[in-house]
Amino acid sequence: MRLESGMEIRALDQQPPFTTKDGSTIRSILDSANAPVKNQSLAEATIPAGGATQRHWHKDSEEFYFLLEGRGRMEIDGESREVGPGDAILIPAGAWHQITATEPLRFLCCCAPPYRNEDTYFE
Repeated sequence: MRLESGMEIRALDQQPPFTTKDGSTIRSILDSANAPVKNQSLAEATIPAGGATQRHWHKDSEEFYFLLEGRGRMEIDGESREVGPGDAILIPAGAWHQITATEPLRFLCCCAPPYRNEDTYFE
């Protein structure tokens, strides 16, 4: 939705879900596909209990995960920790990472520069 003032507002429930290259289900909230975004992107990610993203890294994008619901295990460059609601996770550009859901996970993912499939690399 674009307001006359130029303000950009996107409702989460109006964004279609899709599966990323790493295997998580994403709803882009604000990114270059749906708004005039230049420097970052914001998405909601969900992973069912027992599921995980495929271990990967990004050459350009630094990421933040902010966990809203569920519990899981976050691995970054070989270090692994339990994570849950309210945890904010920094994933530096170039760091191998994977999140595994021990309970259904729902979290926000912010990337700067904006997320691009072409910037996702696998083992």
